[in-house]
Amino acid sequence: MSLQTLLSLLADGQFHSGDELGQLLGVSRTAVWKQLKKVEELGLPLSSIKGRGYCIEGGLDLLSREEILQSLSDDAKSHVAELDVRHVVSSTSDEAMSKAVAGNKGYVCTTEQQSSGRGRRGRSWISPYAGNLYFSVVWEFVGGAAALEGLSLAVGVSMVDALTKSGVEGLQLKWPNDVLHQDKKLAGVLLEMTGDAAGPCQVVIGIGLNVYMNQEKAQSITQPWTDLSSITSQPLCRSQLQAVLLNELMPMLVGFESEGFAAYRDRWMNLDAFSGQEVCVKLGTDRIFGAAVGVDETGAIVINTPKGRRVFSGGEVSLRRVQ
Repeated sequence: MSLQTLLSLLADGQFHSGDELGQLLGVSRTAVWKQLKKVEELGLPLSSIKGRGYCIEGGLDLLSREEILQSLSDDAKSHVAELDVRHVVSSTSDEAMSKAVAGNKGYVCTTEQQSSGRGRRGRSWISPYAGNLYFSVVWEFVGGAAALEGLSLAVGVSMVDALTKSGVEGLQLKWPNDVLHQDKKLAGVLLEMTGDAAGPCQVVIGIGLNVYMNQEKAQSITQPWTDLSSITSQPLCRSQLQAVLLNELMPMLVGFESEGFAAYRDRWMNLDAFSGQEVCVKLGTDRIFGAAVGVDETGAIVINTPKGRRVFSGGEVSLRRVQ
């Protein structure tokens, strides 16, 4: 009996007795109990009532590979070489990078939980089990690092397009990697590259989207955040959301190879959360203050400072609004 099989039975949010679970799974009650301990270790709200059995409060919206594939558009499906739906991984980007090194363009890894998820600038990405979306995509660009300018911004635009089609309104983008709703972080993007910096290279596009964020797990998040369940009355299905995101992302990656960031710049500027506002750019120990006036043709942020116009690319640069 696998833990995943037990979770699929408990996903309905109803009570199941130990005897019932044992019969359905073909194992002893002792074996069931051992797996139930693993359910608790995942941080899931497992309830136990004598005479009724066990349940996961509120149930689980588990990812379904079949449902994701069925919900993919023909265009997106033609560019997904492999859809890998996992139970728990260290990080989807680690899984994707191992495929990228082997040149596996179009590999997609999505998972119920990351044990060591990461965000930009070395931050950890909180990844409660079956709560949010964590996935990474491998793509190849023949033009090297120069062909990637503005890619994370274009990914943000495609995410907003996908979520808008899912009924989510009022989304904005924060340079260079975040999707916001009412100044709270909803999603983030992380790009990692391998290969030839001046020739063919593989890029791992890692994405985290808050869908049903576990409040207890979120206590360690150090910035304002939100999740889809808090901002929309639309019914949410993580498998369908995963497909909707890939339906926008995969064609965007194909188009970006030929069009570059120029095709997405105006749309990004219209979604810029900090447009015209006073900001602080943190670069190492330096602090540069000025007004944000959008991005240039490469996706670099442009700041009007008292000493003139300054342009900053990604890397270790951090951007914050001046309160």
